[in-house]
Amino acid sequence: MTAPKINSDRAGIFISEPSGYKSYLPKKLPPFPDIIMDSGMIKLMSEADGKLGRLDGITQILPNPELFVAMYVNKEAVLSSQIEGTQASFIDLMGASIKKHESQEKVIDIVNYVDAVNYGLERIKELPLSLRLLKEIHSRLLKTGRGSSLTPGEFRTSQNWIGAVGSNINTATFVPPAVPNMLQAMYDLENFMHVEDDIPILIKIAMIHSQFETIHPFLDGNGRMGRLLITFLLCQQEILTAPLLYLSYYFKLNRADYYDKLMDVRTKGDFEGWIKFFLAGVSFVSDEAVASAKNIIALNTEVSGTLSSKYPANNNYQRMLKLLFEQPIVNKRTVADQLKISFPTASSIVDNFVESSILVDYSPDSRRNKSYLFDRYMKILQKGTEL
Repeated sequence: MTAPKINSDRAGIFISEPSGYKSYLPKKLPPFPDIIMDSGMIKLMSEADGKLGRLDGITQILPNPELFVAMYVNKEAVLSSQIEGTQASFIDLMGASIKKHESQEKVIDIVNYVDAVNYGLERIKELPLSLRLLKEIHSRLLKTGRGSSLTPGEFRTSQNWIGAVGSNINTATFVPPAVPNMLQAMYDLENFMHVEDDIPILIKIAMIHSQFETIHPFLDGNGRMGRLLITFLLCQQEILTAPLLYLSYYFKLNRADYYDKLMDVRTKGDFEGWIKFFLAGVSFVSDEAVASAKNIIALNTEVSGTLSSKYPANNNYQRMLKLLFEQPIVNKRTVADQLKISFPTASSIVDNFVESSILVDYSPDSRRNKSYLFDRYMKILQKGTEL
C-alpha cells in the first residue's frame, strides 16, 4: 500500500507572527488520511496489548500490590523529573525521610510529582480527563520548587518555545502554537479524548500524547504532564487497574529518538513512525515492570525464609522485613518508632539484619545516627534512575 503524502496532508503549518518568529499550528486529531495499520504496527500493537495484560495480572500475585504500585509511582516521579533536569536519584528520594534537613529540597520536584500522580488518579474516579482536571493536576505538580512561579494550574498567556539552554524564540528548535491557537487546539484535543471512535486505544493515547506535547499549553511542566497523561488515560480506560505503566524510562533511554519522532509528526505528518515507537515502548516498560515484580516476589520469599529459619519465634523480624519493603533506607530510631519497640530491641534487629547481609551500612563514615540500606531491593527498584 502506498503511504499518504504526509507532508501536505497531515503536517501542521508554521505561522509567521508579528514579532518575526514562526509558531506551529497542528491539525486536529484524528489525522487525515487515516493511520495505516500495516503488519508491523499490528504486530507491535498485539505485543503491547498482551504485555499490558500480563503486567496488570502480576499485581494479583504480589504480596503487597499497593506497596509495589506506590514504589513504581516513586520511580516514575524520579525518571520523569530527571528528564526535565532534576539532579536527584531514586535512592535520594528514599533517603529523604531519614536525612530531611539535607535532602528534602533536592527531591521537592519528585515529591510534587508523586502528589500529582496520586491526586490525578483519585480525581479520574469522579471526573473524566478534561482541561479542568489537567489544570488541577498541573497546580499540584508545580506547587513548590522549580516552576512554582510560572502560573501553576493555568494555561499560558504568553508564547513559549523549546530549545537548548540559552536559546531564544528566534533560535528555538520548536515554537508551539500562539496563545489563541493553543487554546483552540486544547479544546479540540479534549473533544478528541472524549469522542467515541474505532481507533485502538493505545494508538489513540499515542496521538494524544504527541498532540499535547506539540501544543505545550503550560509555561512549565509540559513534559511531565504529557507523560502523566499516558498513565491517566490507561487507567481511565481500564486497560490497567493500577498505575504501573510509565514510559519515562523508555523515553529517557531513547531521548533523541523520542524528540525526533515527535518532530516528524509535526513536520512530516509521520504518525506511523511515532505510534510504532510508542507501542514498542509500551512493550518494553511492561516487560521491565513485570520483571521487577517477579524479582521482588522472589526476594521477599527468600529473605522471609531466611528470617523464619534464624529467628522462628520472633515476629519482629518479619515485621522489620515488611517495613523495609515500605522504607528501604532506615536508621535504628526509625525502626524503633515504626515497629513500636524499644530502641535496644530495634538496634539488635538492625545489627542482625546487617550480619545476615540483608541490610548494608548506608553511612559508613558516620558513627552516630547511622543509616542502613535494603540494598538488593533498591537495586531492583532504582534500575534506570541512576544519574
